[in-house]
Amino acid sequence: MAVLLVLLPALFVLAAPGARAADGDPTVTLSTKEAGKGGEITVSGSGWRTEALLMLLICGQSSPERGVIGGTNSCANADGRAVTTDKKGAFSKKLPVAEPPKPCPCVVHVATVTGEQALADVVFAVAGHPAAELPQQTGGGKLAVLATTRLDGDSSLLTWFGAPPARRLVFTVGNLGSAPVKDPVFEIGTAHGVYAPQWEERQWRGTVAPGGKAQIKLPVELPAGAHGDYQVSLRYGQKVLAEQPWGVGRPWGVTLFWVLLCLVVPAAVFRIGMAVVDKVRPRPVGSHRTRTPARWTMPGRRRGTRDRHGTGVGHDPRPYDTNTDTNTGESTHTNTDSNAETNTDSNANTAVLPWFTPDSAPSENRPRPRPTTKGQA
Repeated sequence: MAVLLVLLPALFVLAAPGARAADGDPTVTLSTKEAGKGGEITVSGSGWRTEALLMLLICGQSSPERGVIGGTNSCANADGRAVTTDKKGAFSKKLPVAEPPKPCPCVVHVATVTGEQALADVVFAVAGHPAAELPQQTGGGKLAVLATTRLDGDSSLLTWFGAPPARRLVFTVGNLGSAPVKDPVFEIGTAHGVYAPQWEERQWRGTVAPGGKAQIKLPVELPAGAHGDYQVSLRYGQKVLAEQPWGVGRPWGVTLFWVLLCLVVPAAVFRIGMAVVDKVRPRPVGSHRTRTPARWTMPGRRRGTRDRHGTGVGHDPRPYDTNTDTNTGESTHTNTDSNAETNTDSNANTAVLPWFTPDSAPSENRPRPRPTTKGQA
């Protein structure tokens, strides 16, 4: 009876459908171990950080021992749920059952989103979903980073205008195991601020012999417009091998573009508005849009007038009419524009320039002085 009382708590722990990697690690339990697509299960946990944001996913091609092979690409991300732990580090959340993109064996994957990384996987079977064996692990190979990692590459001009920043993570690994490692698959994670890293798979083509080493270069890319302090992490299997900080400058070209846009657009709108107002505003009575300046004609230079020498200035080039006097029978020549000339002459005589007085103005009727000859008074 005493032995049974001692073993009873251990039996309850083994029978519970949960996962605990070691003492002090967070735990996760499920309301059921198997369910079909469209169903719903309750996921509960304890031992997590207080008021931590957690992510709940159903993932394929996974096991609690090897973790989620392929990262979140093996999970049903569209049907995942988020939950926040209470002040005691516990939570309970309903999770819809969905088929992951990879075949089973499957797990319910719980991981922190912000702050210090923590995760737990619990075996779960999706009824009716295909099943396949997990990929074979490489023999006894074990990779480790032997030198400090670095980021190679420079930003281009397009990055200044918001293009995605890109670098190459360069590191040297050594095989500390007894078997070669062929075409290892690494995971590159980028984290900004307090958020957990977002992992992406990067496969390196090559073989690292036992006791050998190799330099590996993997591409790293951030979202468009990213700026600030980032943390680049390198993970192989479930172990983080290295971390590298990355400070990304602000894309000032985008800021300059918006500043210019805020200045040019209001100016253009103002000019268009002023043009419309000028076009539709009412005009005063008798005003015209365009005015032709009046032509000023000097007095005495009018049509049909003659100067004192008898030559017509601006005269009418029409020929004179020939009339016959009924009494004498003699023909006389008259100008067809005699009336115009008379009117013009009278206007010319009455027009006085401002620098002449009526008495001193030149006249065509005034006799010309006769020239004097030598010896005459």
